[in-house]
Amino acid sequence: MPSILNVVLPIFGLMLLGYVCRRTDRLGETASSELNRFVVWLALPALLFKVTATATWEQIWQPEFVASIAAGCVVVFVFTVAYRMRQSRRLADASIDGLSAAYANTGFLGIPLCMLVLGDDGLLPAVIATLIVACALFAVGVVLVEISLQQEKHPLRALAKVSRALAGNPLVIAPVLGAFWAVGGALLPPALESILSILGAAATPCALVSLGAFLALKQEGRREGTAGLVIAKLFVQPLVTGILAFRVFELPALWAHSALLLSALPTGTGPYMLASLYGREAAVVGRVILLTTLGSLVTLSACLYLLTL
Repeated sequence: MPSILNVVLPIFGLMLLGYVCRRTDRLGETASSELNRFVVWLALPALLFKVTATATWEQIWQPEFVASIAAGCVVVFVFTVAYRMRQSRRLADASIDGLSAAYANTGFLGIPLCMLVLGDDGLLPAVIATLIVACALFAVGVVLVEISLQQEKHPLRALAKVSRALAGNPLVIAPVLGAFWAVGGALLPPALESILSILGAAATPCALVSLGAFLALKQEGRREGTAGLVIAKLFVQPLVTGILAFRVFELPALWAHSALLLSALPTGTGPYMLASLYGREAAVVGRVILLTTLGSLVTLSACLYLLTL
C-alpha cells in the first residue's frame, strides 16, 4: 500500500496544488487555460515528438494493445450515445455525453501515471493510447456533432472540417511528424533533443496543475445523467479493456498493465472543449470531469493494488 500511495499521491498532490492556488487566487482566472495552452502547444507535443522520433516500428506496432484500448472506448461511447438518443436527446448532445464517458485523460494523467508506475517504458503505451483517444475517438465525436447540427447532411463537409481540425491539433501532428522522422532513420540533433527534453519535462507538472485549477472552476447547469457517465468511465471501460488485455489477448505485463491503467483514467478535457466550441451543455462535462477525477483516486488505487498481487 505505501508504494501505491507513493505513485498516486504525487499526481493528485499536484492537482490539489493547482486547485488550492486557484481557489485562493494565487493563480488567476486564466491560469488554467494559459497553462493548458503551454502544455498543448509546446510541452506535450515536444514529449510526443521525441518519443515517436526515437521509437522503432516494432515498439509502436502493438495491434492487440490498440484493440484493447479502442474496444473499451467504442463499447462505452456507442452504448452511451444510443442510450441518450433513446432519451430523445439530439445526436450532438448524445455524442458529447458519449465522449464524456469514453474519453480517458491519457495525455494529462496517463503519461505521468504510466511513467511513474512503469518507468520510461510506460511512456510508449500512453502515447499510443493518446493517439487513439485524442485523434480517432475525438474525430468521431466531432463528425457526429457536425452532422447533427447541420440542417442539410453533408458528411464530406463534416469530414473536411474534422480533417482541418486534426491537422491543426499539435497533439496529433507532433507524433505523426515524429514517426516520419523515425522512418527517415536520422538521429535527433543534440540541441534539438535538449530543447525537446526540457519542454517535455515540463508537460507533467504543468498539465496536472492546470487540471487542478480547471477543477476549481464552478460548474453550473444540468445534473441528471451525470452518475451514469461517471460509472461508465470509471468502471465499465476498464472492465471491458481489462478483460480483453488480460484474458482475451493475454498481453505482456507492460502492455496489459498500461491498458488497464489508461482505461481507468478519469474523463479528459477534450469533451469539455468540444461542448464549449459548439455551445452545448459544457457544465455537464465539467461535472463529469470533476467527479471522475475525484473518483479515480479510489479506482486507480484499486487497479494499482490488483496489479501488485
